Amino acid sequence: MLVKEIEATELQSRMTAGEDVILLDIRSDAEVAQGILPGAEHMAMHMIPLRLQDLPKDKDIVLYCRSGARSYHACNFLNQQGVTNVLNLRGGIISWARQGYEIAAPQQARANAF
Repeated sequence: MLVKEIEATELQSRMTAGEDVILLDIRSDAEVAQGILPGAEHMAMHMIPLRLQDLPKDKDIVLYCRSGARSYHACNFLNQQGVTNVLNLRGGIISWARQGYEIAAPQQARANAF
């Protein structure tokens, strides 16, 4: 199964339009401490199998990491587990930042949003 991906510009447009998208930062604690997408929840990659049942089935979930590689593999894993409402942020937070979009302080991340 092909991993669905979303570009930073499309994600920004969807967020600006008020679409209810779940943002899931799967980077390490140390990486997250440097900044996070506004409204994102942090769930380290190794926690995904343990919290599989917590993921909503009725909303798009955008996973991201630093460059998009780890989140691509996480999306692939989730697809294999039957979770098909996931998208990978192509290029990760690097791509997001290169577009000039906001990077929030980690305390602005949503805790246990779902």
